[in-house]
Amino acid sequence: MKKSILLSFSLVFISLPVLFAQDSEVLDSEAIIALIDNYSKARELQDTVLLKEILMPNIDQLVSSGEWRMGLQAAIEGMQRSSNTNQGKRTLKVDRIKFLSKEVAVADARYVIESENGNIRKMWSTFLLVLTDQGWKISGIRNMLPAGQ
Repeated sequence: MKKSILLSFSLVFISLPVLFAQDSEVLDSEAIIALIDNYSKARELQDTVLLKEILMPNIDQLVSSGEWRMGLQAAIEGMQRSSNTNQGKRTLKVDRIKFLSKEVAVADARYVIESENGNIRKMWSTFLLVLTDQGWKISGIRNMLPAGQ
């Protein structure tokens, strides 16, 4: 009887950290999805104030044309230029999130641009994310246009 009770308590104490870690990842996943939604809105509205809040100062971005944008100012200027050049409705839908640690994650998203003339550009975006004192922020972005698209 005592062994059974002791075993039960042991299993509870071993399971608790796992359950809390799972709950934490769910909350972090929700926060990351909201962050990427805010990124999408900021891009659509060309809201530089919001971009500065959600991007790390040392952000780097590799876009599908092969252009590297290094640093916050270069990234924001490039995003504005790209939004003006490639006009259309942008949709980012997070497909998966991988946590590398409690403070670092990678999120892969389907990235679609529907132009006003009906052309649809289907790409992938990978976001490198860091948990800061202010919450999750974007540290890097990699856009890819699959061959044949």
